[in-house]
Amino acid sequence: MSTEKTLILVKPDGVRRGLVGEVISRIETKGYAIDALRMLQADEALLAQHYAEHVGKPFYDPLVEFMMSGPIVAIVASGNRVIEGFRSLAGVTDPTVAAPGTIRGDLARDQGTKVIQNLVHGSDSPESAAREIQIFFPSNK
Repeated sequence: MSTEKTLILVKPDGVRRGLVGEVISRIETKGYAIDALRMLQADEALLAQHYAEHVGKPFYDPLVEFMMSGPIVAIVASGNRVIEGFRSLAGVTDPTVAAPGTIRGDLARDQGTKVIQNLVHGSDSPESAAREIQIFFPSNK
């Protein structure tokens, strides 16, 4: 059994609403391990690295503005198929149609803002996970 790692972010809306513990609980209840965790205030440089593929797109500036609007919690989780598993646990990005039982389906809703505030981010591939973990946890090899 191979263990993979993923980066999970609890976005400013999740931190503001006091949902960090709920998100961590769901990760652990699913059976994944929390390998690293930190709360931080993301700055523009860090977010430019994280969202590099979106630079220049119409939603980029509102997204960065939202992600800098308050603290975020960065988590490295590990387990068998954790990338796929957490993305399923999170639910689809649009919280209005996210399935009940998922983080977004149970806890998020469309706030009518410039970008969707959907509580969490999860890496979408092993390559993205490795890149994103190094951005938020540079000493985590």
